[in-house]
Amino acid sequence: MVTLSKIYTRTGDKGDTALGNGARVAKNSTRVNAYGTVDETNATVGLARLHATGDMDVALSRIQNDLFDLGADLCRPEMEADADAEYPPLRVNQPLVDRLEAEIDIMNREQETLKSFILPGGSALSAHLHLCRTVSRRAERLAVELTETETVNPAAVKYLNRLSDWFFVASRAANNNGAEDVLWVPGANR
Repeated sequence: MVTLSKIYTRTGDKGDTALGNGARVAKNSTRVNAYGTVDETNATVGLARLHATGDMDVALSRIQNDLFDLGADLCRPEMEADADAEYPPLRVNQPLVDRLEAEIDIMNREQETLKSFILPGGSALSAHLHLCRTVSRRAERLAVELTETETVNPAAVKYLNRLSDWFFVASRAANNNGAEDVLWVPGANR
């Protein structure tokens, strides 16, 4: 468990920060950008939850916890000798990805097939879920960029890919299962 008695430490005043294994890296490193954007995704989920109730709020709460796990995964490089670690690293696993897929399938069953791209909007919850989708896509792009130079848990990247799909389908669920989606009309304002 984490205990924080003092919030500021001054250790990052020169532009570096500690990873989960204690190594110091620049605050603008790809790894820090990736898990920082996961944290940003989590904040957008918090905004969406202001408009969510029932099962949707429960699902979003689960996702927020997953996102903290994902941030912990990304902030602790995989290359270290995990056996020698003081405590085992927290890693995202395939069952989390599978759960997202199952939830997507359940939500998608109630929705009509898309015949147009949709614009972010409709209900307040749907608009916020679209924001979650776009921020999680950015986190995914940064995690993929990180894989070009460092080892990253493949399940972490899969989770982010599935999560943005989850947010898309959930945004349609929040718009009366797509009946109140705002459809894109190509060239409408020419």
